[in-house]
Amino acid sequence: MMREITALALSTMLFALCVSVEAQQPTKVPRIGWLAGNSMSSMSGRVEAFRRGLRELGYVEGKNVVIERRSANGKNESLPALAAELVALNVDVIVASGPQSTRSAKEATSTIPIVMGFDNDPVGAGFVASLARPGGNITGLSTLSPELSGKRLELLNKIVPKLSRVASSGLRPRRVMPRS
Repeated sequence: MMREITALALSTMLFALCVSVEAQQPTKVPRIGWLAGNSMSSMSGRVEAFRRGLRELGYVEGKNVVIERRSANGKNESLPALAAELVALNVDVIVASGPQSTRSAKEATSTIPIVMGFDNDPVGAGFVASLARPGGNITGLSTLSPELSGKRLELLNKIVPKLSRVASSGLRPRRVMPRS
């Protein structure tokens, strides 16, 4: 009888130790991948704003969040390899700063969420299906406002009445107003 009580007590103690060990397992620290075409030093203001935003949400780099930075330093041809590195590190999310970075991240993964930033036309570039319903694993910021383009041209024509043509980088000049 004493042997059975001792075995029961020992089993209960071991079970209690197992439960307490499970309870003390560290939580997973989120890993953010940052993919940039430019050098990180050239984006220091953006990086600091990102860190500040994380701190406001309770995340402190090196404490309860890890940021894996990969920069092409102006050599965009290295972005695909850098994106593949971040995917291999199994980051929880990729922050892509610019259209080339977004494209490389998109080509590297269809499962890791990608947050794009500073992309002018994510729909036209094929990153998302639409601004209202992006679909897939990409979301983020866009400076595109196609519905405002006509209004902008109208305002520009009011500011510079003699203006007859406007050109944008990489686009053909367009007539603002028909000539009378």
